[in-house]
Amino acid sequence: MITNAEGITRKYIKEMVISMKISTRGRYGLKAMVDIAANCKDGCVSLKTIAERNNLSESYLEQLIAPLKKAGLVKSTRGANGGYILAKSAKDISVGDILRVVEGPLELVECLSENGTCGTGDCGSCITKDVWAKLSDSVTEAADNMSLYSILNGDCSEENK
Repeated sequence: MITNAEGITRKYIKEMVISMKISTRGRYGLKAMVDIAANCKDGCVSLKTIAERNNLSESYLEQLIAPLKKAGLVKSTRGANGGYILAKSAKDISVGDILRVVEGPLELVECLSENGTCGTGDCGSCITKDVWAKLSDSVTEAADNMSLYSILNGDCSEENK
């Protein structure tokens, strides 16, 4: 078993990362944005249609789409043929952009946020803070390097953003 200087095993870190989850806000927000990207070539996409295609609550989608619109990721049109379209190219909207709007900062632990603490009172001398920072940076980099375009083309690798 490989152990680093702090005595944290790679297996333990892997188990911690696997147990971290994105909330339904993040998962449904991303699904909605992928659906809009995939279907807005033919015009506006209604929330009702997105909800039906993805088996999601329309009222919950309404709560998610408002901040996405405010952030400039989608545009809306009213009327009989109204709905939502992307406000930018699918190549210019990353998973990170979407998750930050609907979830907030992508830090994995509270102590990494701007005003966060870990509850122990002394984050400055925390032996594991660097571990969390590196893991958080990796998640953020991966999310920022996956665009809606790459998701639609089945290639979420960094090179094909």
